[in-house]
Amino acid sequence: MRALERKIPPVVTCLLLGAGMGVTAWLVPALGFPLPARRPLAAVLAIAGLVLAVLGVISFRRVGTTIHPLRPEAASHLVVAGIYRRTRNPMYLGMLLVPLGWAVCLAHPLALLLAITFVPLMNRLQIGPEEAALAARFGAEFAAYRATVRRWL
Repeated sequence: MRALERKIPPVVTCLLLGAGMGVTAWLVPALGFPLPARRPLAAVLAIAGLVLAVLGVISFRRVGTTIHPLRPEAASHLVVAGIYRRTRNPMYLGMLLVPLGWAVCLAHPLALLLAITFVPLMNRLQIGPEEAALAARFGAEFAAYRATVRRWL
């Protein structure tokens, strides 16, 4: 798995999972289940995810640092304000809520399992290596931030 660290953009991972969720629900329709109000609930999750991700991007833009997920060592500032006071990874948290909304829309347990795999994938392939790069770049400042703000929620 080391060979894949910081190689696949998180948005691509999210889109591939979403496609896999749709294909899985289509291939195994018998596991689908009725879920009242699934579309409004799915929309709320997806919109909340988009808002979180956009808030993360806005915070990065305000301080003029890169949002490029494959090059965290290029960060010029450690962002700790705004949404980053609540979660160290609002963009990834937002990307998680979108496929969770899709899983709710599909009302399929295998789709939900696929959506949830986003967390260990991001932890292993993206967040862990990102945090190592940020620790090397920002040292004690990042250590203090990491000690006070949770990775996801």
